[in-house]
Amino acid sequence: MTRPISSPTRSRKSYILPLWFERFMAVVILLNYLLILFDLSYIPFRDFWLQGRVQTLVKIGPFEQKIPPDPFQLLPISVAPWYDWVKGIEPYRSTEQYLERVDDLIQAIDPTDLPNIQGNTASNLPNQPNLTARSGDDLESILADLRQRSEDMIRTNPFQLANKTGALETLKNKMRLQVFGTTQASATQAFQTFWTKEYLFKNGLAEQLLFFNSQIRPLIEVNYFRAIAENGYPVDNFPLLDFPFFILFFADFLVRTRVISQNNKNVSWFDAMLWRWYDAFLLIPIFRWLRIIPLVIRLEQAQLINLTPVKTQFAQGFVAIIAEEMTEVLVIRVIDQMQALIRRGKLRELLNQQRKYVDINDQNEIVEITRVVAQVMIDKVLPQIQPDVEKFLIYNIDQVLRQSKPYQQLQLLPGVRSLQAQVMTQLIGQIYERTLEVLQSFLQEDPVFDELLENLVVNLSQTTNKEMKAGKSLDNIENLLTDLLEEVKINYVNELSQTDIDRIIEETRILRQAHRLNNPNR
Repeated sequence: MTRPISSPTRSRKSYILPLWFERFMAVVILLNYLLILFDLSYIPFRDFWLQGRVQTLVKIGPFEQKIPPDPFQLLPISVAPWYDWVKGIEPYRSTEQYLERVDDLIQAIDPTDLPNIQGNTASNLPNQPNLTARSGDDLESILADLRQRSEDMIRTNPFQLANKTGALETLKNKMRLQVFGTTQASATQAFQTFWTKEYLFKNGLAEQLLFFNSQIRPLIEVNYFRAIAENGYPVDNFPLLDFPFFILFFADFLVRTRVISQNNKNVSWFDAMLWRWYDAFLLIPIFRWLRIIPLVIRLEQAQLINLTPVKTQFAQGFVAIIAEEMTEVLVIRVIDQMQALIRRGKLRELLNQQRKYVDINDQNEIVEITRVVAQVMIDKVLPQIQPDVEKFLIYNIDQVLRQSKPYQQLQLLPGVRSLQAQVMTQLIGQIYERTLEVLQSFLQEDPVFDELLENLVVNLSQTTNKEMKAGKSLDNIENLLTDLLEEVKINYVNELSQTDIDRIIEETRILRQAHRLNNPNR
């Protein structure tokens, strides 16, 4: 006899692989999935991976607040230089050159007068309003170049390709507020004014460069260029990172399915692959987020998580969703079929059908069933309930006799009441015993009794069919049955579909738990 094959998601030992290997593979799949999530979130959250800072703008109507007020440095290092190549990200040439010119400006300033100008805190900058440059001509040429680049940046919007136009608008507003104290001024004019010697030296060169490095530079840094591949999509080198995982998962898939096939004689290698259908998501190079399916299953198989409560709730929720619709559809379908059969005259055909009865065992089942039921009733049931039956009969006979006036007068005579009780008890006992004897006689093999009973059943059926077909009785019955079924659909099927499915499922769960408690070995 072939041993049944259990489900791979339930049997933890069906693969004959050690638990430590199961856990190793589960951890590897988990790491791979974390890498996939990081890759999916890299482009939307590149600003964070680049600068490691967190700040959220909360805006409700006219209320606007940044939380925290100053960006909070969460990551100590920048991840972007290590991962930009995966997404084909390169610095945008014009904005990168813009920041390089700002660095040239800082280099053009005498380092003894302005140390650590690229710091992000005011403590790194001296409070000296009259700072000078090593070369006035170099400083003026750099400022002129920055003014021209600022105008080109606002006019051409190099942030659009990276979908960072919001960063451009933010830095324009910041520059307007810094120079003119309002966001309604011209952004181009604000930059033109900002990059002048008069404005920088008048308002404190150190403070203005600190403003740029802390407020404007981070917004320009988030801009980038991403090349387009030959397939028309942005460059994505993530398959190169995922390929080693693919090799490991593919080898694991082949080994597991081969082991299953070898340990189950009736399962081919291909059938074993179908058995491990969920592992196929580990090998598909698209929709990698679906690897959550094999990940969860592998974690449970490795006994790292317990999904029994979750699976129970999921099953209950799934049943609750479809049970109502299925109940209504099935009941209505059955009723419609019954109506269709009645309309097509199947009831009439059933009554008119005359055919020879096929006997497969040379026995009359109706007679035998009657004899078995009677045997139990007469031999087992009636003798046990005899005292109760006698008391019941005595009470009812006494109540009937009490309504007779002659009987009431006899009750006045001495000794009549006790004599009456004895006589009734003996009489009813004798009648009951005689009745049992008569009934027991029916249980004997009596061909006459069998023949009479069979004739009774046949005659009852034939007479009923004959009378039903007479006149319009059958037509009326068909019409009434059809209308009755239609009323059942209208009045009761909807109520049936609205039954408290959750209550029924909960009762089923309680019954199963009670069964498991009473049968711990199952």
